[in-house]
Amino acid sequence: MKRAIVIVVDSMGIGALEDAREFNDDLSVNTIVNLASITGGLNVSNLEAFGLGNLASIKGVKKVSNFRASHGILKMKSKGKDTTTGHWELMGLVLDNPFKTYQKFDDSIIEEFIKRTNCKGILGNYPASGTKIIEELNESHQKTKFPIIYTSADSVFQIALDIDLIPIETLYNWSKTAREVLDELNCGVSRVIARPYRVINSKPTRIGELRHDYSVKPPKDTLLNILDKNNKKVLAIGKIYDIFVGSGIKEKILTKGNTDGLNKTLDAIKNSNADLIFTNLVDTDMLYGHRRDPWGYKKAIEEIDSYIPSFIDAMNDEDILIITADHGCDPTFRGTDHTREQVPYLCYSKSIKPENIGIKDSLSYAADTIKNFLL
Repeated sequence: MKRAIVIVVDSMGIGALEDAREFNDDLSVNTIVNLASITGGLNVSNLEAFGLGNLASIKGVKKVSNFRASHGILKMKSKGKDTTTGHWELMGLVLDNPFKTYQKFDDSIIEEFIKRTNCKGILGNYPASGTKIIEELNESHQKTKFPIIYTSADSVFQIALDIDLIPIETLYNWSKTAREVLDELNCGVSRVIARPYRVINSKPTRIGELRHDYSVKPPKDTLLNILDKNNKKVLAIGKIYDIFVGSGIKEKILTKGNTDGLNKTLDAIKNSNADLIFTNLVDTDMLYGHRRDPWGYKKAIEEIDSYIPSFIDAMNDEDILIITADHGCDPTFRGTDHTREQVPYLCYSKSIKPENIGIKDSLSYAADTIKNFLL
């Protein structure tokens, strides 16, 4: 039995796309190169051996001639820089039209949301960092019990509640309602994100492991559906299930963060009979990219690197391991939003000769590789 193991290091971009300025970025954005530079370099001997340093000048990561993995760069063809767009394209679905973004949700959206949830009112309704807005509005939230609603440069409708004040089940129900309202009003929003938090030591603190995403359903079949129709089993680890609304996925495993995701991926490689093990490692994006923390980002990449030998040891001779990303989130750039970047592609197998694949014009190269390998 041969399997594909795909690990998406969320937001680990490797250089601006030519149209970055159209997305309020500039050509200087480069997540992995810039964070390595500002932190003194990366210590990633396994990714280096795979050929990561051959893709760009990354401080601490050498170029190698005797590389162990096929390596290259994938450009995003879809118009966007968000999680859903990136993951869908990795699985072969290129979007003709981008998701809509908002500086402020229309009154008709908010009024319908309030009416259906009976929440009486809302706070926020502007683009913001999730960490910052709960600090700004927590006092009002405690007094009114109104949900904190915010967006970003991405196509998201985010709802934050103190779950010691209002039950988390209410947060999830309100998020499902928001998804229904946005779809019925044809708002074109990619994701509704439930953002639970608690006040810990007098500081509003997000509870990442209880976050839940409510995505719009893919409009066409992805590779996951194709595999399912061919009696192949897809195991989703992390937020993958939410991104695809379960479409084409047989089994899901939720995670509490990168370490948990890495351990559960390793366990799946050792024990799962899934044909595709598909993992998202979110901390690089959620905890370090958006919060503009290059040192935290560096440690997260180095932790991922440290698991690679264990993954290889657990793999069958015919398995392939793909490590890639879905967009950028340069922690050295201004603001707190994703950045419009190309992504690295590393593909390791014990039985396939590695090659330099160069630059491909779509993230869907990953889907084509997996399809040709498994079918």
